[in-house]
Amino acid sequence: MKITEARIGAPRTVRLSAAAAVAAGVLWLPHAQAQPPAGAAAQSPRDGALFDITGQWVSVVNEDWRWRMITPPVGDVSSIPVNARGRQEAAAWDLERDRAEGQLCKAFGAPGLIRQPTRIRIEWEDDDTLRLEFDAGMQTRRFEFAEATAPTEPSLQGFSRATWAGQTLQRGVFGSRTPPGGSLKVITTHLAPGYLRSNGVPYSAEATMTEYFRTFTLPGDGGTWLVVTTVVEDPVYLTTELLMSTQFKKETDLGRWSPRECDIPPPLVEREPEPPGPFG
Repeated sequence: MKITEARIGAPRTVRLSAAAAVAAGVLWLPHAQAQPPAGAAAQSPRDGALFDITGQWVSVVNEDWRWRMITPPVGDVSSIPVNARGRQEAAAWDLERDRAEGQLCKAFGAPGLIRQPTRIRIEWEDDDTLRLEFDAGMQTRRFEFAEATAPTEPSLQGFSRATWAGQTLQRGVFGSRTPPGGSLKVITTHLAPGYLRSNGVPYSAEATMTEYFRTFTLPGDGGTWLVVTTVVEDPVYLTTELLMSTQFKKETDLGRWSPRECDIPPPLVEREPEPPGPFG
Protein backbone atom coordinates (compact mmCIF):
# COMPACT_ATOMS: atom_id res chain seq x y z
CA MET A 1 0.00 0.00 0.00
CA LYS A 2 1.34 3.43 -0.91
CA ILE A 3 0.59 6.64 0.99
CA THR A 4 1.51 9.98 -0.56
CA GLU A 5 1.82 13.03 1.65
CA ALA A 6 0.66 16.06 -0.33
CA ARG A 7 0.25 18.79 2.24
CA ILE A 8 3.31 20.95 2.73
CA GLY A 9 6.39 21.07 0.54
CA ALA A 10 7.29 18.27 -1.86
CA PRO A 11 5.14 15.11 -1.80
CA ARG A 12 6.64 12.18 0.08
CA THR A 13 5.71 8.54 -0.32
CA VAL A 14 5.42 5.98 2.46
CA ARG A 15 4.81 2.34 1.61
CA LEU A 16 2.78 0.14 3.92
CA SER A 17 3.26 -3.61 3.86
CA ALA A 18 0.22 -5.84 3.95
CA ALA A 19 0.94 -6.59 7.61
CA ALA A 20 1.16 -2.88 8.40
CA ALA A 21 -2.10 -2.30 6.58
CA VAL A 22 -3.78 -4.86 8.81
CA ALA A 23 -2.20 -3.26 11.88
CA ALA A 24 -3.51 0.10 10.69
CA GLY A 25 -7.02 -1.23 10.58
CA VAL A 26 -7.29 -0.49 6.85
CA LEU A 27 -8.81 -3.88 6.08
CA TRP A 28 -10.92 -4.09 9.20
CA LEU A 29 -14.13 -2.38 10.28
CA PRO A 30 -14.54 -2.04 14.06
CA HIS A 31 -18.02 -2.39 15.47
CA ALA A 32 -18.20 -4.26 18.79
CA GLN A 33 -18.13 -2.18 21.98
CA ALA A 34 -15.28 -3.05 24.32
CA GLN A 35 -16.28 -4.54 27.70
CA PRO A 36 -14.16 -4.53 30.91
CA PRO A 37 -13.15 -7.91 32.39
CA ALA A 38 -15.59 -9.38 34.93
CA GLY A 39 -14.95 -7.97 38.39
CA ALA A 40 -12.74 -5.15 37.15
CA ALA A 41 -13.14 -1.73 38.74
CA ALA A 42 -14.91 0.87 36.62
CA GLN A 43 -12.55 3.25 34.86
CA SER A 44 -13.15 6.66 33.39
CA PRO A 45 -13.04 6.81 29.57
CA ARG A 46 -9.73 8.64 29.89
CA ASP A 47 -8.14 6.03 32.17
CA GLY A 48 -9.65 3.17 30.16
CA ALA A 49 -8.55 4.48 26.76
CA LEU A 50 -7.60 1.68 24.36
CA PHE A 51 -4.85 3.88 22.86
CA ASP A 52 -3.46 7.40 23.11
CA ILE A 53 -5.18 9.62 20.56
CA THR A 54 -3.94 12.90 22.01
CA GLY A 55 -1.45 15.18 20.28
CA GLN A 56 -1.20 17.18 17.07
CA TRP A 57 -2.05 15.42 13.80
CA VAL A 58 -1.67 16.64 10.21
CA SER A 59 -3.74 15.55 7.20
CA VAL A 60 -2.06 13.20 4.75
CA VAL A 61 -3.96 13.60 1.50
CA ASN A 62 -3.48 10.18 -0.09
CA GLU A 63 -6.83 9.98 -1.87
CA ASP A 64 -9.36 12.34 -3.46
CA TRP A 65 -6.62 14.95 -3.88
CA ARG A 66 -8.49 16.86 -6.61
CA TRP A 67 -11.56 17.26 -4.39
CA ARG A 68 -9.74 18.09 -1.14
CA MET A 69 -6.73 20.24 -2.04
CA ILE A 70 -8.57 22.50 -4.49
CA THR A 71 -12.18 23.60 -4.77
CA PRO A 72 -13.90 21.28 -7.27
CA PRO A 73 -15.95 22.72 -10.13
CA VAL A 74 -19.58 23.60 -9.53
CA GLY A 75 -21.74 20.49 -9.90
CA ASP A 76 -18.87 18.01 -9.45
CA VAL A 77 -20.35 15.28 -7.24
CA SER A 78 -18.08 12.48 -8.45
CA SER A 79 -17.88 9.47 -6.07
CA ILE A 80 -20.55 10.87 -3.72
CA PRO A 81 -23.84 8.91 -3.85
CA VAL A 82 -26.12 11.96 -4.06
CA ASN A 83 -29.66 11.72 -5.39
CA ALA A 84 -31.29 14.00 -7.96
CA ARG A 85 -32.11 16.62 -5.33
CA GLY A 86 -28.53 16.66 -4.12
CA ARG A 87 -27.21 17.06 -7.66
CA GLN A 88 -29.60 19.93 -8.25
CA GLU A 89 -28.48 21.77 -5.13
CA ALA A 90 -24.80 21.14 -5.86
CA ALA A 91 -25.26 22.56 -9.36
CA ALA A 92 -26.84 25.70 -7.90
CA TRP A 93 -24.00 26.35 -5.43
CA ASP A 94 -22.66 29.91 -5.55
CA LEU A 95 -19.47 30.71 -3.62
CA GLU A 96 -20.02 34.46 -3.70
CA ARG A 97 -23.56 34.06 -2.40
CA ASP A 98 -22.24 32.02 0.53
CA ARG A 99 -19.59 34.67 1.15
CA ALA A 100 -22.17 37.49 1.11
CA GLU A 101 -24.52 35.58 3.43
CA GLY A 102 -21.76 34.59 5.88
CA GLN A 103 -22.18 30.88 5.08
CA LEU A 104 -18.59 29.92 4.25
CA CYS A 105 -18.38 27.71 7.36
CA LYS A 106 -20.95 25.32 5.83
CA ALA A 107 -17.96 23.54 4.25
CA PHE A 108 -16.44 23.12 7.74
CA GLY A 109 -19.27 21.21 9.42
CA ALA A 110 -18.25 17.86 10.90
CA PRO A 111 -18.84 15.63 7.81
CA GLY A 112 -16.81 17.95 5.55
CA LEU A 113 -14.29 19.17 8.12
CA ILE A 114 -12.54 15.83 8.48
CA ARG A 115 -11.72 15.93 4.73
CA GLN A 116 -10.25 19.44 4.79
CA PRO A 117 -6.44 19.75 4.61
CA THR A 118 -6.04 20.48 8.31
CA ARG A 119 -4.22 19.90 11.53
CA ILE A 120 -6.03 18.58 14.61
CA ARG A 121 -5.07 19.05 18.23
CA ILE A 122 -6.68 16.38 20.40
CA GLU A 123 -6.68 16.47 24.19
CA TRP A 124 -8.81 15.40 27.12
CA GLU A 125 -10.94 18.31 28.35
CA ASP A 126 -11.95 16.20 31.35
CA ASP A 127 -12.18 12.48 32.14
CA ASP A 128 -15.31 12.11 29.98
CA THR A 129 -14.71 14.53 27.11
CA LEU A 130 -12.23 14.63 24.24
CA ARG A 131 -11.73 18.01 22.57
CA LEU A 132 -10.60 18.23 18.93
CA GLU A 133 -9.42 21.61 17.64
CA PHE A 134 -9.03 22.05 13.87
CA ASP A 135 -6.90 24.83 12.41
CA ALA A 136 -9.04 24.67 9.24
CA GLY A 137 -11.98 26.99 9.87
CA MET A 138 -10.90 27.31 13.54
CA GLN A 139 -13.49 24.68 14.47
CA THR A 140 -13.83 22.67 17.70
CA ARG A 141 -15.51 19.29 18.19
CA ARG A 142 -16.20 17.57 21.52
CA PHE A 143 -16.66 13.83 21.98
CA GLU A 144 -18.84 13.04 25.00
CA PHE A 145 -18.40 9.64 26.69
CA ALA A 146 -20.73 10.38 29.60
CA GLU A 147 -24.53 10.50 29.38
CA ALA A 148 -24.55 14.16 28.40
CA THR A 149 -27.83 15.76 27.32
CA ALA A 150 -28.03 16.41 23.59
CA PRO A 151 -28.67 20.04 22.59
CA THR A 152 -32.08 21.12 21.39
CA GLU A 153 -30.67 23.14 18.49
CA PRO A 154 -28.52 21.77 15.63
CA SER A 155 -25.03 23.14 15.12
CA LEU A 156 -22.16 23.00 12.66
CA GLN A 157 -20.32 20.30 14.62
CA GLY A 158 -23.43 18.62 16.02
CA PHE A 159 -23.49 16.43 19.11
CA SER A 160 -20.96 13.59 19.29
CA ARG A 161 -21.24 10.59 21.61
CA ALA A 162 -18.13 8.42 21.92
CA THR A 163 -17.33 4.88 23.08
CA TRP A 164 -14.22 2.74 23.06
CA ALA A 165 -14.88 -0.21 20.75
CA GLY A 166 -13.22 -3.58 20.12
CA GLN A 167 -12.59 -4.97 16.64
CA THR A 168 -13.67 -8.06 14.79
CA LEU A 169 -12.96 -8.97 11.22
CA GLN A 170 -15.65 -7.92 8.77
CA ARG A 171 -13.80 -8.32 5.52
CA GLY A 172 -10.21 -8.89 4.47
CA VAL A 173 -7.76 -11.28 2.91
CA PHE A 174 -5.88 -12.57 5.95
CA GLY A 175 -8.33 -15.06 7.39
CA SER A 176 -10.78 -14.62 10.23
CA ARG A 177 -8.55 -13.75 13.17
CA THR A 178 -9.29 -10.71 15.32
CA PRO A 179 -6.64 -7.97 15.24
CA PRO A 180 -5.30 -6.49 18.50
CA GLY A 181 -6.36 -3.16 19.93
CA GLY A 182 -9.57 -1.35 19.16
CA SER A 183 -11.00 1.93 18.01
CA LEU A 184 -12.78 5.03 19.16
CA LYS A 185 -16.35 5.01 17.85
CA VAL A 186 -18.14 8.35 17.55
CA ILE A 187 -21.74 8.95 16.45
CA THR A 188 -22.64 12.55 15.58
CA THR A 189 -26.20 13.85 15.32
CA HIS A 190 -27.95 17.24 15.66
CA LEU A 191 -26.06 18.63 12.67
CA ALA A 192 -26.95 21.89 10.96
CA PRO A 193 -27.05 21.58 7.13
CA GLY A 194 -23.66 21.86 5.47
CA TYR A 195 -21.44 20.63 2.66
CA LEU A 196 -19.73 17.28 2.16
CA ARG A 197 -17.28 19.05 -0.16
CA SER A 198 -16.18 22.64 -0.49
CA ASN A 199 -18.15 23.05 -3.73
CA GLY A 200 -21.53 22.85 -2.09
CA VAL A 201 -22.38 19.11 -2.26
CA PRO A 202 -25.01 19.16 0.50
CA TYR A 203 -25.92 17.17 3.58
CA SER A 204 -29.07 17.90 5.55
CA ALA A 205 -30.04 18.35 9.19
CA GLU A 206 -31.19 14.70 9.12
CA ALA A 207 -27.66 13.45 8.42
CA THR A 208 -25.95 11.12 10.89
CA MET A 209 -22.20 10.52 10.92
CA THR A 210 -20.44 7.51 12.45
CA GLU A 211 -16.64 7.58 12.77
CA TYR A 212 -14.01 5.05 13.83
CA PHE A 213 -10.62 6.44 14.96
CA ARG A 214 -7.63 4.08 15.13
CA THR A 215 -3.89 4.66 15.52
CA PHE A 216 -0.86 2.63 14.48
CA THR A 217 2.90 3.12 14.42
CA LEU A 218 5.16 2.15 11.53
CA PRO A 219 8.70 0.87 12.16
CA GLY A 220 11.73 3.06 11.67
CA ASP A 221 10.91 6.69 10.93
CA GLY A 222 7.43 5.84 9.59
CA GLY A 223 5.83 7.67 12.52
CA THR A 224 2.47 7.31 14.22
CA TRP A 225 -0.69 7.48 12.15
CA LEU A 226 -4.36 8.12 12.80
CA VAL A 227 -6.94 6.55 10.47
CA VAL A 228 -10.50 7.89 10.56
CA THR A 229 -13.20 5.80 8.86
CA THR A 230 -16.33 7.91 8.33
CA VAL A 231 -19.83 6.78 7.39
CA VAL A 232 -22.39 9.48 6.54
CA GLU A 233 -26.07 8.62 6.19
CA ASP A 234 -28.53 11.22 4.92
CA PRO A 235 -32.07 10.29 3.78
CA VAL A 236 -32.53 13.72 2.19
CA TYR A 237 -29.57 13.88 -0.20
CA LEU A 238 -27.83 10.47 -0.31
CA THR A 239 -29.04 7.30 -2.02
CA THR A 240 -26.83 5.12 0.20
CA GLU A 241 -24.25 5.64 2.92
CA LEU A 242 -21.07 7.57 2.07
CA LEU A 243 -17.91 5.79 3.26
CA MET A 244 -14.61 7.69 3.55
CA SER A 245 -11.17 6.93 4.98
CA THR A 246 -8.96 9.84 6.08
CA GLN A 247 -5.37 9.62 7.32
CA PHE A 248 -3.35 11.84 9.65
CA LYS A 249 0.24 11.69 10.88
CA LYS A 250 1.36 12.74 14.34
CA GLU A 251 3.56 15.83 14.53
CA THR A 252 6.21 16.76 17.06
CA ASP A 253 6.69 20.30 15.72
CA LEU A 254 3.71 22.07 17.27
CA GLY A 255 4.81 25.34 15.67
CA ARG A 256 3.22 24.26 12.40
CA TRP A 257 -0.24 24.93 13.81
CA SER A 258 -1.87 27.50 11.50
CA PRO A 259 -5.43 28.56 12.46
CA ARG A 260 -7.42 30.13 9.63
CA GLU A 261 -10.98 31.31 9.35
CA CYS A 262 -13.57 29.62 7.18
CA ASP A 263 -12.79 30.44 3.57
CA ILE A 264 -13.09 28.70 0.23
CA PRO A 265 -10.91 29.55 -2.79
CA PRO A 266 -12.86 29.79 -6.04
CA PRO A 267 -12.97 26.71 -8.28
CA LEU A 268 -10.08 26.60 -10.75
CA VAL A 269 -12.34 25.30 -13.50
CA GLU A 270 -16.01 25.78 -14.26
CA ARG A 271 -17.98 23.04 -16.00
CA GLU A 272 -21.50 21.84 -16.63
CA PRO A 273 -22.82 19.24 -14.17
CA GLU A 274 -22.40 15.63 -15.25
CA PRO A 275 -25.52 13.67 -16.27
CA PRO A 276 -26.95 11.36 -13.57
CA GLY A 277 -24.88 8.26 -12.93
CA PRO A 278 -25.53 5.02 -11.05
CA PHE A 279 -26.14 6.86 -7.74
CA GLY A 280 -29.08 8.94 -8.90
